[in-house]
Amino acid sequence: MTQQLLIATRESRLALWQAEHVQALLAERLKLDVGLLGMTTRGDQILDRALSKVGGKGLFVKELETALEEGRAHLAVHSLKDVPMDLPEGFALVSILEREDPRDAFVSNRYANLAELPQGAVVGTSSLRRVVQLKNLRPDLRIEPLRGNLDTRLRKLDEGGYDAIVLAAAGLKRLGLAERIRSLFAVDEMIPCAGQGALGLEVRADAATLSQQLAGLMHEPTWLATQAERAVSRALGGSCSMPLAAHAVWEGGELQLAAALGHPEHHDKPLLKTLGRGQPRNEAEARALGERVAQALREQGASAYLAAA
Repeated sequence: MTQQLLIATRESRLALWQAEHVQALLAERLKLDVGLLGMTTRGDQILDRALSKVGGKGLFVKELETALEEGRAHLAVHSLKDVPMDLPEGFALVSILEREDPRDAFVSNRYANLAELPQGAVVGTSSLRRVVQLKNLRPDLRIEPLRGNLDTRLRKLDEGGYDAIVLAAAGLKRLGLAERIRSLFAVDEMIPCAGQGALGLEVRADAATLSQQLAGLMHEPTWLATQAERAVSRALGGSCSMPLAAHAVWEGGELQLAAALGHPEHHDKPLLKTLGRGQPRNEAEARALGERVAQALREQGASAYLAAA
């Protein structure tokens, strides 16, 4: 009898959608019997403080890795943007699925887009990356913290706590909530974070057979693009306490990698931005492109911003 594979997943509605999506792909394409192991992570439990103050996005990953380590689950499905740039020893990211819409969404019950917001309007987000880019676009806005899963954030908007909130378009679309999107930010005005919109599959590094099977789900263009994005973050020591954006788009056979860095404390300071281009054919070349873009940010003065983080 074939052993059932178990996916470790957070229990939020979006995380469960993502795990069920992978479950269906594994059943359809690889004819594997797959179940789910739902878990609550520290990132889900701590909602009264910014992630940057309590350990970063890795808080959404650690308990799932413990389940893999102990053999209670065989793979974990993550939003790639939540996965630390360097995994702990003994784990491997073996597949990246085709990316959903990577853009940020403007969500409001009263206003159609950012330009329509009145002076001093209250916008909710707990992402420092979004804070500095919003302040760059509209210095007059009041940016207030917003934590919790997707449904919680929408409820807080509906209760009148904010004039608008900014969310990842991918999550809204995956949960059938695209009608809540009033407008989408162009990627050149609000550069997404590394990996936004993509799903990553993590296993124990010694799970050779499973790794080979999961590699069949790999979407090569997304893999190379996100490797370049994550390399920017890795080269700059990226974390939740650093307002860093990195997003790569294929144009023809060329990968265009945009990156931006804001000051973590003084949001009125200039936003550092750069654009790199390359034609990476493998992971090493994609990472090299990311490292070149990170170096271009350093040449603009990124070191002083990083020191403040």
